[in-house]
Amino acid sequence: MSDNPNKLAIIGGSRAYALLAEDIITGERLGPRETPFGQSQPIYFVSARRGAEFYFLSRHGEQRYSVTGPFVNYRANIYALRDLGVTRVVSWSGPGAINTDYRIGQFVIIDDLIDETRNRPTTFFEGQGVGFVRQSPTFCPDLRRHARDAIAGLADCASTGTYVCTEGPRLETAAEIRKYGMCGADLVGMSLAPEVFLAKELEMCYAAICYVTNYAEGIRPGDFKPGELFEGLASAEDMKKAEAAVRMFPEIITRIAISVAGSERRCLCPRLMERYKKRGDISGDWRNWIRQ
Repeated sequence: MSDNPNKLAIIGGSRAYALLAEDIITGERLGPRETPFGQSQPIYFVSARRGAEFYFLSRHGEQRYSVTGPFVNYRANIYALRDLGVTRVVSWSGPGAINTDYRIGQFVIIDDLIDETRNRPTTFFEGQGVGFVRQSPTFCPDLRRHARDAIAGLADCASTGTYVCTEGPRLETAAEIRKYGMCGADLVGMSLAPEVFLAKELEMCYAAICYVTNYAEGIRPGDFKPGELFEGLASAEDMKKAEAAVRMFPEIITRIAISVAGSERRCLCPRLMERYKKRGDISGDWRNWIRQ
Protein backbone atom coordinates (compact mmCIF):
# COMPACT_ATOMS: atom_id res chain seq x y z
CA MET A 1 0.00 0.00 0.00
CA SER A 2 1.24 3.49 -0.78
CA ASP A 3 2.72 5.69 1.94
CA ASN A 4 -0.60 7.06 3.15
CA PRO A 5 -0.97 8.14 6.79
CA ASN A 6 -4.72 7.53 6.61
CA LYS A 7 -5.00 3.92 5.49
CA LEU A 8 -8.42 2.34 5.03
CA ALA A 9 -9.62 -1.15 5.92
CA ILE A 10 -12.92 -2.80 5.11
CA ILE A 11 -14.32 -5.43 7.46
CA GLY A 12 -16.73 -7.51 5.46
CA GLY A 13 -19.73 -8.99 7.24
CA SER A 14 -22.31 -11.51 6.14
CA ARG A 15 -21.57 -12.99 2.69
CA ALA A 16 -18.16 -11.30 2.45
CA TYR A 17 -16.62 -14.75 2.04
CA ALA A 18 -18.73 -15.28 -1.07
CA LEU A 19 -17.30 -12.17 -2.71
CA LEU A 20 -13.81 -13.51 -2.03
CA ALA A 21 -14.63 -17.04 -3.21
CA GLU A 22 -16.12 -15.75 -6.46
CA ASP A 23 -13.20 -13.35 -7.09
CA ILE A 24 -15.52 -10.36 -6.98
CA ILE A 25 -13.18 -8.88 -4.40
CA THR A 26 -9.61 -9.75 -5.31
CA GLY A 27 -6.24 -8.73 -3.98
CA GLU A 28 -2.96 -9.86 -2.51
CA ARG A 29 -3.61 -12.31 0.30
CA LEU A 30 -1.46 -11.23 3.23
CA GLY A 31 -2.94 -13.99 5.36
CA PRO A 32 -3.81 -14.03 9.04
CA ARG A 33 -1.60 -12.02 11.38
CA GLU A 34 -0.35 -13.05 14.79
CA THR A 35 -1.24 -10.60 17.54
CA PRO A 36 -1.02 -10.56 21.35
CA PHE A 37 -4.67 -11.64 21.27
CA GLY A 38 -4.29 -14.55 18.90
CA GLN A 39 -4.59 -14.83 15.15
CA SER A 40 -6.63 -12.44 13.04
CA GLN A 41 -8.78 -13.41 10.12
CA PRO A 42 -6.83 -13.42 6.82
CA ILE A 43 -6.24 -9.94 5.44
CA TYR A 44 -6.11 -8.96 1.78
CA PHE A 45 -4.61 -5.88 0.16
CA VAL A 46 -6.89 -4.67 -2.61
CA SER A 47 -5.87 -2.24 -5.34
CA ALA A 48 -8.98 -1.12 -7.19
CA ARG A 49 -9.74 1.37 -9.96
CA ARG A 50 -8.60 5.00 -9.95
CA GLY A 51 -5.85 4.23 -7.47
CA ALA A 52 -8.18 3.10 -4.70
CA GLU A 53 -6.40 0.97 -2.12
CA PHE A 54 -7.64 -0.73 1.02
CA TYR A 55 -7.19 -3.74 3.24
CA PHE A 56 -10.01 -6.26 3.37
CA LEU A 57 -10.91 -8.72 6.13
CA SER A 58 -13.89 -11.07 6.16
CA ARG A 59 -15.14 -11.07 9.75
CA HIS A 60 -16.93 -14.41 9.72
CA GLY A 61 -14.47 -16.46 7.69
CA GLU A 62 -12.51 -16.52 4.48
CA GLN A 63 -14.25 -19.31 2.58
CA ARG A 64 -17.58 -19.74 4.37
CA TYR A 65 -19.51 -18.50 7.38
CA SER A 66 -17.27 -20.32 9.87
CA VAL A 67 -17.29 -17.98 12.89
CA THR A 68 -20.47 -16.57 14.43
CA GLY A 69 -20.63 -13.16 16.08
CA PRO A 70 -19.83 -14.14 19.69
CA PHE A 71 -16.72 -16.08 18.64
CA VAL A 72 -15.09 -13.55 16.31
CA ASN A 73 -11.66 -12.54 17.63
CA TYR A 74 -12.41 -8.82 17.48
CA ARG A 75 -9.29 -7.78 19.35
CA ALA A 76 -6.98 -9.72 17.04
CA ASN A 77 -8.70 -8.32 13.93
CA ILE A 78 -8.55 -4.70 15.06
CA TYR A 79 -5.00 -5.01 16.41
CA ALA A 80 -3.82 -6.58 13.14
CA LEU A 81 -5.34 -3.80 11.04
CA ARG A 82 -3.87 -1.09 13.27
CA ASP A 83 -0.49 -2.83 13.07
CA LEU A 84 -0.69 -2.47 9.28
CA GLY A 85 -1.11 1.28 9.71
CA VAL A 86 -4.88 1.40 9.28
CA THR A 87 -6.53 4.48 10.76
CA ARG A 88 -9.97 4.21 9.12
CA VAL A 89 -12.28 1.20 9.24
CA VAL A 90 -15.56 0.76 7.38
CA SER A 91 -17.47 -2.38 8.26
CA TRP A 92 -20.66 -3.91 6.99
CA SER A 93 -23.34 -5.92 8.72
CA GLY A 94 -26.62 -7.56 7.69
CA PRO A 95 -28.98 -7.04 10.64
CA GLY A 96 -32.69 -7.55 11.04
CA ALA A 97 -35.02 -4.58 11.13
CA ILE A 98 -37.02 -3.62 14.20
CA ASN A 99 -38.08 -0.31 12.68
CA THR A 100 -40.62 -1.03 9.93
CA ASP A 101 -39.72 2.22 8.17
CA TYR A 102 -36.74 0.29 6.80
CA ARG A 103 -37.14 -1.99 3.80
CA ILE A 104 -35.40 -5.28 3.04
CA GLY A 105 -32.22 -4.62 1.10
CA GLN A 106 -32.05 -0.97 2.18
CA PHE A 107 -28.74 0.44 3.40
CA VAL A 108 -28.51 2.19 6.76
CA ILE A 109 -25.49 4.16 7.95
CA ILE A 110 -26.03 3.76 11.66
CA ASP A 111 -25.09 6.47 14.13
CA ASP A 112 -25.62 4.77 17.50
CA LEU A 113 -25.42 1.39 19.18
CA ILE A 114 -26.83 -0.52 22.16
CA ASP A 115 -24.49 -3.22 23.44
CA GLU A 116 -26.37 -6.28 24.73
CA THR A 117 -23.40 -8.67 24.48
CA ARG A 118 -22.35 -10.53 27.62
CA ASN A 119 -19.27 -12.69 27.21
CA ARG A 120 -16.95 -10.93 24.78
CA PRO A 121 -13.64 -9.25 25.68
CA THR A 122 -14.52 -5.59 25.21
CA THR A 123 -11.25 -3.69 25.73
CA PHE A 124 -7.54 -3.74 25.01
CA PHE A 125 -6.91 -2.23 28.43
CA GLU A 126 -7.67 -5.05 30.85
CA GLY A 127 -6.39 -4.34 34.35
CA GLN A 128 -5.33 -0.79 33.47
CA GLY A 129 -6.48 2.66 34.55
CA VAL A 130 -7.22 3.89 31.03
CA GLY A 131 -10.01 3.39 28.54
CA PHE A 132 -12.74 5.87 29.52
CA VAL A 133 -13.51 6.70 25.91
CA ARG A 134 -16.58 8.84 25.29
CA GLN A 135 -19.14 7.20 23.01
CA SER A 136 -20.91 10.21 21.57
CA PRO A 137 -20.52 10.08 18.67
CA THR A 138 -20.19 6.30 18.65
CA PHE A 139 -19.36 6.19 14.94
CA CYS A 140 -16.99 8.62 13.22
CA PRO A 141 -19.04 11.44 11.65
CA ASP A 142 -16.40 12.14 9.01
CA LEU A 143 -16.18 8.54 7.84
CA ARG A 144 -19.97 8.20 7.94
CA ARG A 145 -20.12 11.17 5.56
CA HIS A 146 -17.74 9.44 3.15
CA ALA A 147 -19.93 6.32 3.30
CA ARG A 148 -23.12 8.28 2.75
CA ASP A 149 -21.66 10.10 -0.24
CA ALA A 150 -20.45 6.81 -1.73
CA ILE A 151 -23.94 5.29 -1.64
CA ALA A 152 -25.75 8.44 -2.80
CA GLY A 153 -27.20 7.95 -6.25
CA LEU A 154 -26.35 4.25 -6.16
CA ALA A 155 -28.89 2.83 -3.74
CA ASP A 156 -31.53 3.76 -1.20
CA CYS A 157 -29.84 4.64 2.08
CA ALA A 158 -31.00 5.88 5.49
CA SER A 159 -28.45 8.17 7.12
CA THR A 160 -29.26 7.37 10.76
CA GLY A 161 -30.21 4.37 12.85
CA THR A 162 -29.52 2.65 16.15
CA TYR A 163 -28.16 -0.91 16.10
CA VAL A 164 -28.53 -3.26 19.06
CA CYS A 165 -25.81 -5.90 19.22
CA THR A 166 -26.90 -9.13 20.88
CA GLU A 167 -24.70 -11.97 22.10
CA GLY A 168 -25.91 -14.78 19.86
CA PRO A 169 -25.48 -17.07 18.14
CA ARG A 170 -29.16 -17.72 18.78
CA LEU A 171 -31.67 -15.29 17.35
CA GLU A 172 -33.67 -13.04 19.63
CA THR A 173 -37.07 -13.77 21.14
CA ALA A 174 -40.07 -11.68 20.20
CA ALA A 175 -40.14 -10.29 23.74
CA GLU A 176 -36.49 -9.23 23.46
CA ILE A 177 -37.21 -7.49 20.18
CA ARG A 178 -40.10 -5.61 21.81
CA LYS A 179 -37.74 -4.54 24.59
CA TYR A 180 -35.08 -3.34 22.16
CA GLY A 181 -37.71 -1.42 20.20
CA MET A 182 -38.84 0.35 23.36
CA CYS A 183 -35.19 1.25 24.01
CA GLY A 184 -34.95 2.94 20.62
CA ALA A 185 -33.22 0.25 18.56
CA ASP A 186 -33.92 0.21 14.83
CA LEU A 187 -31.81 -2.79 13.83
CA VAL A 188 -30.59 -5.94 15.55
CA GLY A 189 -27.42 -7.88 14.80
CA MET A 190 -24.49 -9.66 16.46
CA SER A 191 -21.29 -8.22 15.05
CA LEU A 192 -20.53 -4.54 15.70
CA ALA A 193 -19.75 -4.71 19.43
CA PRO A 194 -17.09 -4.63 20.68
CA GLU A 195 -15.55 -4.00 17.24
CA VAL A 196 -16.34 -0.29 17.15
CA PHE A 197 -15.24 0.24 20.77
CA LEU A 198 -11.90 -1.48 20.18
CA ALA A 199 -11.24 0.62 17.09
CA LYS A 200 -11.90 3.78 19.07
CA GLU A 201 -9.49 2.69 21.82
CA LEU A 202 -6.73 2.71 19.18
CA GLU A 203 -7.89 6.11 17.84
CA MET A 204 -9.21 4.66 14.60
CA CYS A 205 -12.14 6.12 12.70
CA TYR A 206 -14.93 3.56 12.41
CA ALA A 207 -18.19 3.62 10.45
CA ALA A 208 -20.66 0.83 9.76
CA ILE A 209 -22.93 0.29 6.76
CA CYS A 210 -25.85 -2.02 7.42
CA TYR A 211 -28.14 -3.63 4.89
CA VAL A 212 -31.49 -4.95 6.07
CA THR A 213 -31.75 -8.72 5.61
CA ASN A 214 -35.10 -9.45 7.26
CA TYR A 215 -37.56 -8.20 9.85
CA ALA A 216 -36.74 -9.23 13.41
CA GLU A 217 -38.74 -11.78 15.37
CA GLY A 218 -42.33 -10.70 15.97
CA ILE A 219 -42.19 -7.65 13.70
CA ARG A 220 -43.97 -9.39 10.82
CA PRO A 221 -45.91 -12.68 10.95
CA GLY A 222 -44.03 -15.69 9.63
CA ASP A 223 -44.27 -19.45 9.97
CA PHE A 224 -41.37 -21.53 11.28
CA LYS A 225 -39.74 -23.28 8.31
CA PRO A 226 -37.07 -25.86 9.18
CA GLY A 227 -34.04 -25.92 6.91
CA GLU A 228 -34.44 -22.35 5.61
CA LEU A 229 -32.39 -19.28 6.50
CA PHE A 230 -33.35 -18.13 10.01
CA GLU A 231 -35.99 -20.89 9.90
CA GLY A 232 -38.23 -18.80 7.68
CA LEU A 233 -37.67 -15.41 9.31
CA ALA A 234 -36.33 -14.27 5.93
CA SER A 235 -38.41 -15.11 2.87
CA ALA A 236 -36.99 -16.13 -0.48
CA GLU A 237 -37.74 -12.63 -1.77
CA ASP A 238 -35.99 -11.11 1.26
CA MET A 239 -32.91 -13.21 0.56
CA LYS A 240 -32.80 -12.03 -3.06
CA LYS A 241 -32.97 -8.39 -1.98
CA ALA A 242 -30.30 -8.88 0.68
CA GLU A 243 -28.02 -10.66 -1.77
CA ALA A 244 -28.45 -7.82 -4.26
CA ALA A 245 -27.33 -5.40 -1.55
CA VAL A 246 -24.23 -7.48 -0.80
CA ARG A 247 -23.33 -7.46 -4.51
CA MET A 248 -23.21 -3.67 -4.37
CA PHE A 249 -20.53 -3.54 -1.70
CA PRO A 250 -17.51 -3.82 -4.05
CA GLU A 251 -18.62 -0.62 -5.79
CA ILE A 252 -19.51 1.10 -2.51
CA ILE A 253 -16.21 0.34 -0.81
CA THR A 254 -14.24 1.32 -3.91
CA ARG A 255 -16.04 4.67 -3.92
CA ILE A 256 -15.24 5.13 -0.24
CA ALA A 257 -11.58 4.30 -0.84
CA ILE A 258 -11.41 6.84 -3.65
CA SER A 259 -13.12 9.43 -1.48
CA VAL A 260 -10.82 9.06 1.52
CA ALA A 261 -7.58 8.71 -0.46
CA GLY A 262 -5.29 11.54 0.49
CA SER A 263 -7.91 13.22 2.69
CA GLU A 264 -7.14 14.19 6.24
CA ARG A 265 -9.28 12.94 9.08
CA ARG A 266 -11.60 15.83 9.89
CA CYS A 267 -12.77 14.40 13.19
CA LEU A 268 -11.64 13.97 16.77
CA CYS A 269 -10.93 10.23 16.50
CA PRO A 270 -7.11 10.75 16.43
CA ARG A 271 -7.39 12.45 19.84
CA LEU A 272 -9.59 9.98 21.72
CA MET A 273 -6.77 8.99 24.08
CA GLU A 274 -5.30 12.48 24.46
CA ARG A 275 -6.23 12.80 28.15
CA TYR A 276 -4.06 9.81 28.98
CA LYS A 277 -1.19 11.12 26.87
CA LYS A 278 -1.31 14.48 28.65
CA ARG A 279 -1.37 12.71 32.00
CA GLY A 280 1.67 10.63 31.04
CA ASP A 281 -0.15 7.32 31.35
CA ILE A 282 0.61 6.34 27.75
CA SER A 283 3.19 7.27 25.14
CA GLY A 284 2.81 8.20 21.51
CA ASP A 285 3.28 4.58 20.37
CA TRP A 286 -0.09 2.83 20.57
CA ARG A 287 1.55 -0.59 20.90
CA ASN A 288 2.88 0.44 24.31
CA TRP A 289 -0.63 1.22 25.53
CA ILE A 290 -1.50 -2.45 25.71
CA ARG A 291 -0.09 -4.60 28.49
CA GLN A 292 0.64 -8.02 27.09
